[in-house]
Order: sequence, then C-alpha cells, then structure tokens
Amino acid sequence: MNDTTNQSDQIMSAAGKTLRVQRDEGGTHRPGDSIGKGSAEAKRKNWLKRAKYFAGAILTILISASVAGLVLDGIRFPGVMMVALAVMAASYIFSKYPKVKVPKRDELTKGDPKQMVARTELWLESQRPALPAPAAKIVDDLGVQLDSLGIQLETVDAAHPSVREVRELVGEYIPETIDNYRKVPEHLRGEAHAGKTADQRLTDSLGKLSTEVDRVTRRLAEGALDDLAIKDRYLEYRYGGDELIEDMTGNQK
Repeated sequence: MNDTTNQSDQIMSAAGKTLRVQRDEGGTHRPGDSIGKGSAEAKRKNWLKRAKYFAGAILTILISASVAGLVLDGIRFPGVMMVALAVMAASYIFSKYPKVKVPKRDELTKGDPKQMVARTELWLESQRPALPAPAAKIVDDLGVQLDSLGIQLETVDAAHPSVREVRELVGEYIPETIDNYRKVPEHLRGEAHAGKTADQRLTDSLGKLSTEVDRVTRRLAEGALDDLAIKDRYLEYRYGGDELIEDMTGNQK
C-alpha cells in the first residue's frame, strides 16, 4: 500500500510540474504577442480551456493508475513509466490543442462590437508575420486603437451610422489592404512601381487607416467629453471654486 501511495505521489508531482510548465508557456502564444486586449482575452480563454482539458486528463490518468495499483497490488516501475508517458502525451496535446481559431475575413464584422474587435485583432495578428516591419508596427498600434474604439461602440446604438462606418473601416478596408499586399509576390514587394514599393504603399495605407480609426474613436467620444465638461461646470457653479474655499477657511479678502 505504501508503494502505491509513493507512486501516486510521484505521479502527482510530475503532473503538477508539467501543468506549471504548460501554464508558464501559455501554449503557442504568449501575452506579449497580443496586439490588443480583445485578442489577449480570446487567447486567455483558449488557454483556460486547454488547462481544463489537461487537468481532466491528468485526473483520469491518476484515477486509472490508483485503481490499477489497488487491483494489482502496485503498478511497479513499468506502470509508473506508462503513467509518466501518458502525462507527457497529455501535456503535449493540450499545449497545442485546441488552437485559437483565427476568424475568416467574412466573420470580422459579425457579432457585437466587443466580438468584432477581438476577431479583427486575432486576424491582424495572424497577418503580422508576413508584413514589413513598419507596417507590423502600425498593426500593433491598431490593436490599441481598436480596444478604445470597441469601448466607445459598446455605448452606441447598433443602428447608428457610425457603427456601419466602423464595420466598413475595420471589416473591409483594413483587411482588404493587407490582402492586396499579400497578393504581390514577395520578390516584387521591394521594387518600385508607379513611384513606390508595395511595402511603402502598405505602410502608408495602414497609417491612413490608423488615423481614421483614431478620428472615429474621438468623434464617438465627443458626447462623453461634452457630458463631462457640462458636469464639471455644474459642480463648479454648484459648489464654487477657489473663492468658496477661501471663504470657508476665513481667508477671503
């Protein structure tokens, strides 16, 4: 019985170590790879799903090993090795699967604004390795901008004209620009055509789109900024400013 307990402890220790390694690695994506909060949250949920599956597999392995140990009066060295191999196999499988699903282009504008932002960020991340460095930097910036835009869209009615404009901008213009670039053969992307290279045109276009995303976000935020300014003026009128403070402290001139 002691041998079975010791073996179970060794297996549990090995499983715990493997789970910690998997947790630290976070699968095939690390948090630093995310260009925005939306895509980071989608990948975090995927990792939690992997961890859940992995923990379930380890529990099943341990229960099976314990039952076998009780029936056979210990699983002995060959059994321990088989369990260790099963743990390693589970670790390998669930460190890679299920993978984060990269949305297709026609899926980018579906769902609510939060889902749209997450999908677009995941799609942009999948395209980033094929882009020149200056364009990839703009994609990183777009991730932060899309997070801010998504927050503004959450308070806007779905039928508002700005929402349709955003869906067109985010779901059509940005991906279309990158798709057009990727259609150009790699060895021709650095050659000038009509005054610019494909790399330069992509970077310029993404820069313009980034500026437009920022403009739309600022326009959507104007209402909140106006409300804040009105509230500030009301509080200043209602409770006073420096003069009231001077009066309360007895220092008014």
